Amino acid sequence: MPTLPPPLPQQRRDAAAAAGVRVRRSVVTDLDALVALELRSFDGDRLSRAQYRRHLDSDSALVLVASANHHLLLGSAVLFFRKGSGIARLYSLATAPEARGQGVGTALLAAVVDAARRRGSRALKLEVRTDNAAAIRLYERHGFRRSGRYAHYYEDGADAWRYEQTLG
Repeated sequence: MPTLPPPLPQQRRDAAAAAGVRVRRSVVTDLDALVALELRSFDGDRLSRAQYRRHLDSDSALVLVASANHHLLLGSAVLFFRKGSGIARLYSLATAPEARGQGVGTALLAAVVDAARRRGSRALKLEVRTDNAAAIRLYERHGFRRSGRYAHYYEDGADAWRYEQTLG
């Protein structure tokens, strides 16, 4: 089982604290809240309860959660690592609708980047819907660069942009 990520760098910790956001590794007792957050955050392409359960127990996945207290999840992130690869993949980043614009995505993204670096990844990749302007702004603001486009990537036929960040 992967170890808990160390604390965020001071600047990111300060920003997250100002927003009242704490990021930690998810545990099995978060499962109901993760599924509920997934349902509230996405209209389609959702992770199932079984998928979350599998990722929580996987050495090749890291599930992080953001909360303002220990009971209310404001966001989550799922990060994948492939054995023998220096590329990590941010598979999902969800922010509760009522928490958007409050630093939750920023805190989760900072924790994801830190975790990928600690695992020795040299790059972090992700896909995002071409119509998700808020997520695109978040990724670009944090140093991700557009590297491609996938036609009909999502289950509803929407296209995706591919983004990448070199980790140094």
